[in-house]
Amino acid sequence: MKVKIGIVGFGEFSESFLPLFIAHPDVEYVCGAEIYEPRRKHIEEVYGIKMYSSYDEMLEKDTEINSIGIFTQRHQHGPMAIKAMEAGKHVYSAVPMGITEKEVFDIIKLADEKDLIYMMSETCYYFPCAIFCRKMREEGKFGNITYAESQYYHNITEFIGSYNGSGNDAWKKDIGIPPMYYSTHSMSMAFSAMDDYPVEVTAFGYKDIENDGFYGKGMNHWDNEFSNETAILRMSKGAMVRINEFRRVSTIKPSSYITGVYGDRGTYEASGMQHLFMQRSDDDKVSVNDVSSIVDSYNYAQMIKDGGSMEKGILSYSYHRGFSPVHDIDRLPESFIELATGLHKPDTDGHGGSHPFLVDDFVRAVVQHKLPPVNAWTAATYTLPGIYAHESALKGGVTLKLPEIPKIPEKWEKIEI
Repeated sequence: MKVKIGIVGFGEFSESFLPLFIAHPDVEYVCGAEIYEPRRKHIEEVYGIKMYSSYDEMLEKDTEINSIGIFTQRHQHGPMAIKAMEAGKHVYSAVPMGITEKEVFDIIKLADEKDLIYMMSETCYYFPCAIFCRKMREEGKFGNITYAESQYYHNITEFIGSYNGSGNDAWKKDIGIPPMYYSTHSMSMAFSAMDDYPVEVTAFGYKDIENDGFYGKGMNHWDNEFSNETAILRMSKGAMVRINEFRRVSTIKPSSYITGVYGDRGTYEASGMQHLFMQRSDDDKVSVNDVSSIVDSYNYAQMIKDGGSMEKGILSYSYHRGFSPVHDIDRLPESFIELATGLHKPDTDGHGGSHPFLVDDFVRAVVQHKLPPVNAWTAATYTLPGIYAHESALKGGVTLKLPEIPKIPEKWEKIEI
């Protein structure tokens, strides 16, 4: 079986994935849908793929496609995924999975009942810091993990360019989405590092005071006033996790990272491009190891070596470009290596070198009919806590019990990674 995919939405993000889908040896056909004519013509001219003027037109008229790739605005992912799966299509969706509990559980139900692959394009699951921490945990070097913290720090003004490109002002209502509705980056890093899931959450929000039209009553689809939200989660094994989702914050990259994973035998801590791993020996001595050369991407490290700086406008964009030594690039198709190296646009090696692994895992999952790492059930684990965290923040920080996510049915095998 070959993948035949229709991609919807060609804003800033999707063009970083389109060349990878086109280049994958197991992808036979790629088409797209884009409502904004200038972008639609750009994709047609540059990539030569068939384009439709709307998602519905592509879904209804293109009989070739067996899969859908969703790169539209955050709150549209859930309904679009459901529509695709109801039509019998496999789904590759940008984050988040959905913004309501019903959307999340409907996707799980469709994946199960219709035997379909759903994969959330969670870049941070493939971030070097997350891969490194999973490896340390699998090797038992953390011991019993007691606490972890991760975050997504991205000032709201940095989103304006990617939102404001549709030829109208609709983006102004989209941009103020509750931060915790977009917390899967943070959740996926911490939860996968711990191999655990949350059972309770409490959260607080910072009511925005900038008055620039993004946050406040009537300013967005959700009447959301919070630009920053912080959640504390209790995990099933007893550990705690702190998640920060900040949209009013002046900070350098990286925007998504694990601050720390703490165990009774080992600890990982990170600050910017410095990564430390500390381990306690049997005779109660602690060793401190700088593992930055293992965790940082090649491009990041090379730019520092060559004198790159924020003043030169380099690191603010390119901090996360390129592969890291923890990435198993040998498992990727040869056609991806040339695409995913070097500083260029589109950034097919972006988001911590995750893009090639995301596309390859989805394609292999569809071809082999096996589950990718961030499948419907796992995606729900990373998505639902944020929905409940925002509800807690609206209620002044009350503790909410999280719904139980069904176990992955025994009929499903997972792809090897």
